[in-house]
Amino acid sequence: MRLGAQTLGPLSGYFVRIDIAETDAEILACFPVMQSLRNLEDPAQFLERVRFQQSSGYRIAALRDGGEPLALAGFRIADNLAWGRFLYIDDLVTLPEARSKGYGSKLLAWLSQLAKSKGAQAIHLESGTSRTEAHRFYAREGFEISSFHFKRTL
Repeated sequence: MRLGAQTLGPLSGYFVRIDIAETDAEILACFPVMQSLRNLEDPAQFLERVRFQQSSGYRIAALRDGGEPLALAGFRIADNLAWGRFLYIDDLVTLPEARSKGYGSKLLAWLSQLAKSKGAQAIHLESGTSRTEAHRFYAREGFEISSFHFKRTL
């Protein structure tokens, strides 16, 4: 079994499996899911961007329920002065037609286990102000709003 792979048991008739997308084919299989969250048009550019981000620790955990990825989390383990060691979720998304089946919760549980095994004290993420359904989900999963994020477009 590959590093990080875990079979979780049936949720919708198949066996849910979460593992790290490592090969080009595995990363490209995540493109349709990521496209439902991010403004992406070109699979080749997606692959190039993922490969570039991997140099700073970015990984994609893909959840499959008997086939292609249905949900995924783009994440990294990092350290800083404010938070110590933490797992940061860059992207967390489930295909619209696969929502409300427990996949997001399973991914967060898997990420929590991974974070603990790497010595992280917390999981952090940001969510756009318009994503109220996502905010309700994060609150149900035990996340709290702890800060504001500011940006300046250049």
